[in-house]
Amino acid sequence: MSESSHPSPSKRPPRQPRKGLTSTGVRKAASKSDRSRAREFALQGLYQVLVGKNPLEDVDAFTRDLAGFSKADAVHFDALLHGCADQAAVLDAQIQPVLDRPLSEISPVEHACMWIGVYEFAHCPDVPWRVALNECIELAKEFGGTDGHKYVNGVLNALARQLREAEVNADRSSGRA
Repeated sequence: MSESSHPSPSKRPPRQPRKGLTSTGVRKAASKSDRSRAREFALQGLYQVLVGKNPLEDVDAFTRDLAGFSKADAVHFDALLHGCADQAAVLDAQIQPVLDRPLSEISPVEHACMWIGVYEFAHCPDVPWRVALNECIELAKEFGGTDGHKYVNGVLNALARQLREAEVNADRSSGRA
């Protein structure tokens, strides 16, 4: 065999950029903001609340010990995790009317993404509605089922019109939405 058919051990494939998108279209870790990371950790905590029925204090402590938590916005994480868990019944009551199936048939990941979106629409006026919507879609793409992000998008779009009516209408009239 010739030497050209075997690459030498010193030749490595080109280094992939740390920023940008993965092959599945999800943002790479280095491209994520502190708040995006906070949403990811909140999603993981809310999943434990929904599926494992774990006490919120235990979920909070466990999540803060995960690798990479120090890069997250801890204040936003607190607001999302505790706010969503404390207001779960209220959030579910807001989500249920726009669903085409019972809430019990929604995957826990998509359920938690919807909680985060609705919570941010209602309680985080500093987060533009489009940012909250897009962040929840990204979470559903990264952690949810194959087309779960499409369902999350539809539900949160409908709820944004109710919870952030003036902001949504302003964006629509300016052609941004």
